Amino acid sequence: MDKINVDYMLAIEEPFLKLKREARQSQKLAERETQLVTSGLADLMKKQGSLPPEEYSRTLDGLIDKLKVLKRKLEESKQEETLLIHRSKQRAADLNELSDFTSATQPEFQRWSRTRLERVLIDYMLRSGNVNTAKQIMEKSNLEHFADSSLFALVMSTERELREQHSCRGALHWCAENRSALRKIQSSLEFELRLQEFIEMIRGKRNPEAIAYAKKHLITWSDTQLPRIQRAMTLLAFSPTTTCLPYKNMFDVARWDGLAHEFRMVIFRLYNLPSQPLLHLLLQTGLSALKTPACQSDDASEHNRNCPVCQTDTLGKLAEGLPLSHHSNSNL
Repeated sequence: MDKINVDYMLAIEEPFLKLKREARQSQKLAERETQLVTSGLADLMKKQGSLPPEEYSRTLDGLIDKLKVLKRKLEESKQEETLLIHRSKQRAADLNELSDFTSATQPEFQRWSRTRLERVLIDYMLRSGNVNTAKQIMEKSNLEHFADSSLFALVMSTERELREQHSCRGALHWCAENRSALRKIQSSLEFELRLQEFIEMIRGKRNPEAIAYAKKHLITWSDTQLPRIQRAMTLLAFSPTTTCLPYKNMFDVARWDGLAHEFRMVIFRLYNLPSQPLLHLLLQTGLSALKTPACQSDDASEHNRNCPVCQTDTLGKLAEGLPLSHHSNSNL
C-alpha cells in the first residue's frame, strides 16, 4: 500500500516539464529583419550617386538602427531562452527525486509531497488571479522556477482587456507573434478577434470602415470561414438592436467573454498546460474513488454528510461527470 506509482505521478507532473521555447520565433525575427536590411542596402547601392549625401546618410543610419534593435531583441530572447533552460533543469531535478523514494511513508517523500502541494496551489492561485498570494508561496518555498508567472500575467491582462475594455489589440498582437503555431493547431482565434472588431465598427455606425476592414482582414479566411464571413457582411443591413437571429447573437456583448475564454484555452494549449487547474485534476482523482450511485440520488437522506461528493455546493461540483467507483457502498 505504501508503494509509489511513479509513472502516474509523472503523468500528472507533465505540464511542469514542458516549457515553450522561443528559439524558432527569434530565428524568424532575425531572418525577417536581416532580409529587410539587406534589401534596403541593395536599393541604396543602386541609387548611389543619385541621392543627396544627407539622404544617403539618413537612410544608412536608419538601417543601422534596425540592426541595433534586432541585436537588442536577440539578446533579450537569448536571456529568456537561458532562463527557460535553467528552469527546465531545476524542474527535472526536483521531479527526478521521485526515483529515490521507495515508500510513501518516507520523511523525504512527505517533504516532496508538501512541496508538490505548494506547486499545485501556486498554479491554482495564478490561474484565479490571486497573484500576490502565489508570490508569497513562491518566495516562502523558493519555487519561482516552477511558476509560469509571466504567462499567467499575459493571460490575465489580455482577458481583462477583452472583457472590460472590449479591445482586441493585445490578443491580436499575440496572435501575430504566434501565427505559425496557431496555424498548426488549426485555431481560428485570430479570425474571431477580427470578426469582433468588424462587428464593433458596425455597432459604431462606421460601415465604410467596416467594409474596408473586412476586405483587408476577413477575406483572407475565406477558404475556411466563408459562410461566417458572408453572414458577417449581412450585419451591415441590421441594427445592433435587432431581434433577428443569428445577428442578434453576433451583436451580443457576451461575445467578449467568449473571446476571453477562447484566448485562455488556446494559449494553454500552445504552452502544454491543462485547461483546468492541476488542483482540480488531483481532487477529481480522489473524488472519483469515493463516488457512488447514492451520491447522485435526489433523495437527500441517502447522502452522507461526511462524503465530499455529496456536498453538491462545494467539492461535489468537481465530481459532476466523473465515473462511479466500483464500490457498492461508500468507503466512508
